[in-house]
Amino acid sequence: MLQICPARSEDAEAAFDIRREAIRHQCASVYTNEQVMAWTSMSLTEGYRASVQALYHLAWQEGVAVATGFIDFESGEVGALFVRPDFMGQGIGLRMLDYLEQLARDAGLAEVHLEATLNAAAFYRRRGFVGDTQAVYQSPYGVQLACVPMRKPLIGHNALLNSP
Repeated sequence: MLQICPARSEDAEAAFDIRREAIRHQCASVYTNEQVMAWTSMSLTEGYRASVQALYHLAWQEGVAVATGFIDFESGEVGALFVRPDFMGQGIGLRMLDYLEQLARDAGLAEVHLEATLNAAAFYRRRGFVGDTQAVYQSPYGVQLACVPMRKPLIGHNALLNSP
């Protein structure tokens, strides 16, 4: 049974591994090998560990961390929605996104936003996010990647149409 809960500092290694595996598995179809390797070759930092503890949530299945996601309640940003490749296609990413959106609603946020990788934009559109214009994402590690900034209202008519 899938269980989603706030991450702890000691979950940073698992979150980092899920991120690396998911990017290498899914993003190679839309980014160059050089971009993917630059994006995933850095080491776990204390800054990442602190971010995991402050913002992240992990999905666990039978004691195994299988997905990550974060919500920043100050900015309304959703991000780091990554699923371990051997658990993809089981609806875990969808459940994590729904979970994060509910946390945002519970916190009183009227909308959330994200920067979708090119391979994930269609997934987010199916979940009610809007945005088509490509931009450039500047990672904290210095990698520049094409992305699609997207927004989703959490209250009002459009949000209700996209609720499960």
